[in-house]
Amino acid sequence: MDVEEIADELYGLQPSEFTAVRDAYVAQARSAKDSTAAKAIAALRRPSRAAWAANHLARERRQEAAQFLELGEKLREAHRTLDAEQLRTASRQQHQLITALARTAAALARDAGQPVSDTVLHEIEQTLHGVLADPDVAERWSKGRLVNVPEAAVDFTAVAPEAAPARPLPAEKPAPKGKPGREAARRLRDLERARTAAEDADAEVARREQALGEAREAEEAVAAQAEEAADRVHRLEHELREARQAKHEREAAATEGGTAVKGAEVALREARRAAERAHGDLERLEQ
Repeated sequence: MDVEEIADELYGLQPSEFTAVRDAYVAQARSAKDSTAAKAIAALRRPSRAAWAANHLARERRQEAAQFLELGEKLREAHRTLDAEQLRTASRQQHQLITALARTAAALARDAGQPVSDTVLHEIEQTLHGVLADPDVAERWSKGRLVNVPEAAVDFTAVAPEAAPARPLPAEKPAPKGKPGREAARRLRDLERARTAAEDADAEVARREQALGEAREAEEAVAAQAEEAADRVHRLEHELREARQAKHEREAAATEGGTAVKGAEVALREARRAAERAHGDLERLEQ
């Protein structure tokens, strides 16, 4: 069995169809004594609604997906080389493109009978951020095989202060003759306070984003555990039905075998009686 071809088919299905079709392929592989394929197919997990919508976008809009993947490569390269100016310029285009693609994904999902909520729409955006930031996520998305929203989608909008090119401060105007440099000192203090406030605000945003990411990661983990438990219950129920069917067939075979034995015993008794009568007739004739 071609596991890659089966995986491509499964992740092209709607989420509600995934588990049943996957389990049917697992049963088929087991019937064919292909334990390797059966194990690989059974390991495939049903995608979350947001991951499915993102996968559907990649499958339905391949040209736009290719352009988006190319943008991700350029952004990752700029991030590696600490090209802060290029990152700042690209960030605006990045957010606009992600917003547009997420809305397109929502529209495609709705047309496929899978409308998404605002929460799922936000998760689609987070997934697309992950596609830009993480080459592994990008590769899975390009194949339409994402399972969950990426755990940590790195954004390119924030550049560390030490990585950004320093911008020279405007030259201080000399204080008027005869006046102390109080004005220059006040402006310098105001500038320092503004810088400190901006840095504190950036740090708070980073903390909030980290907390949000951790909360979403925990939510995804719980959802994945629930899904795995549901899949395990489904598989066990399927195995239980097969075991009951096998038991029923064995009991029916045993009953049929018992009936055949009884019939053979009756036939044997009748044959013995007939043989006895034949021997009696023979003895009388011999006398």
